[in-house]
Amino acid sequence: MPVSEWWKEAVIYQIYPRSFRDSNSDGVGDLPGITEKLDHVASLGVDGIWISPFFTSPMRDYGYDVADYTDVDPLFGTLADFDALIKRANELNLKVIIDQVMSHTSSNHGWFQTSRSSQDNPKADWYVWADAKPDGSPPNNWLSIFGGGAWEWEPRRQQYYLHNFLKSQPDLNFHCPQVQDALLEAARFWLERGVAGFRLDVCNFFTHDAKLRNNPPKDESDPTFHPYNPYSMQQHIYDKSRPETLGFLRRLRALTNEFGPTMMVGEVGHDDPLKIMDEYTSEPGPLHTCYSFALLDTHIRPRHIRPIIEDFQQRSPKGWPSWTFSNHDVVRAVSRMSGKQPGEPVSDDFAVALNAALFALPGTIFFYQGEELGLTEAPIPPEARRDPVGRDGCRTPMVWDAAQTNAGFGDGTPWLPISQTHLGRAVATQETNANSVLRRTRDLLRWRQAQPALRRGESTFFDAPKDCLLILRETEGQKILAAINLTSEVQILHVPDALGGTKLMGEGCSDQLDKALTLQPFGFGFYEVA
Repeated sequence: MPVSEWWKEAVIYQIYPRSFRDSNSDGVGDLPGITEKLDHVASLGVDGIWISPFFTSPMRDYGYDVADYTDVDPLFGTLADFDALIKRANELNLKVIIDQVMSHTSSNHGWFQTSRSSQDNPKADWYVWADAKPDGSPPNNWLSIFGGGAWEWEPRRQQYYLHNFLKSQPDLNFHCPQVQDALLEAARFWLERGVAGFRLDVCNFFTHDAKLRNNPPKDESDPTFHPYNPYSMQQHIYDKSRPETLGFLRRLRALTNEFGPTMMVGEVGHDDPLKIMDEYTSEPGPLHTCYSFALLDTHIRPRHIRPIIEDFQQRSPKGWPSWTFSNHDVVRAVSRMSGKQPGEPVSDDFAVALNAALFALPGTIFFYQGEELGLTEAPIPPEARRDPVGRDGCRTPMVWDAAQTNAGFGDGTPWLPISQTHLGRAVATQETNANSVLRRTRDLLRWRQAQPALRRGESTFFDAPKDCLLILRETEGQKILAAINLTSEVQILHVPDALGGTKLMGEGCSDQLDKALTLQPFGFGFYEVA
């Protein structure tokens, strides 16, 4: 595969900087802490890292409310610390991807402070402003993802401004050319410092309907309609996923292309995410790849993996997906996929088998920090909760060494408590145990990275019992059949007659690929097919 398409074969490790490693004992992870622990990341065999936002911010949404696009928040360090991180990553052959939160800024951003001051200032049109209706109510029925209406009154302008998320996150107006130009310059700033690309936060929210038309109601028979969530009761056809977004994304793609083999991965939040993934990634789509919440939603279990992957393949034969089971916004995969409550123990074997399933999928793979340890969703006592929408349980600090203060995260009081349920899974403990989730996942991932069929091969699913996967990955010169049991019971998978082969990697499975393949609880096998 051409070097310019390295991202197609990549496994990228997501780092949530607040919770990775605190180097200066202030209780919050930082850029020097990431640099300090990059050897651990590189040892896994991944191709790169994605770092969640570390830019100047009041932290009302923990960095996803940017107050300065071209500087590091002092909480995380300095630009010199970022440059040192890039240097060390390059030494370890790790690409560095960073977040770009372009749909909105913090209300503290200088752009917004100017824009809100009057209706005739130089940045008056940089945000989405609208007059009230004659009765003083908001201009339309759009809603915020985080609850309530999406409009906030600004007395100084005597107008409402749009916020798809928190009211302290006003939406930028992409219909204003100067806004697009300013965001492109911010992106150039980081490309020139050596990043290999961007993860684009909620990229289908960039543009809105210029006429501010009301969203129509959603039919109650729609499977995405939920009466307990007003946001789900609308068809979001005017407040996001507008066709104008593609024009800006093409401009951003042209910019990144100036810097060689870069990538852009878009985060998609939509009732039909696979549709947007196809639109944004199919050639000549503007993005290299997209990932969505298709495999991240609360209801997702192992049985949903195959239909979601096949649905994307059928609808987007020329698109390139990215898949992940966990990130900083959702319940950790080992808890969610097993139906366990926060803090409830989950089998190590299940954690490894789930990682094996992720590594068997076609597309670019994103792997969230702590998944290599089998970390469960952490229970958070009410007095320790920080996030306004309850995502703390997947954001607790990494556990490096249970014998050290705060499990090696740092000497200061952590911003979120160290989960006591995680202490037995600390890196130092698992490194000494050949049967640990860490050691087994590392062996599996490093082996996977040497298999052309798994890195870039086509895929075909075969029928398997519920919560099991049987998938053939094939490329020129290699065919590998992956058989994975994500249940706590022995399962028999019926292999097509034409397929026979020998085990290359696996646990709880036979050495030969039999027509009736028996997998032990949470067993999996990768077989080379003749």
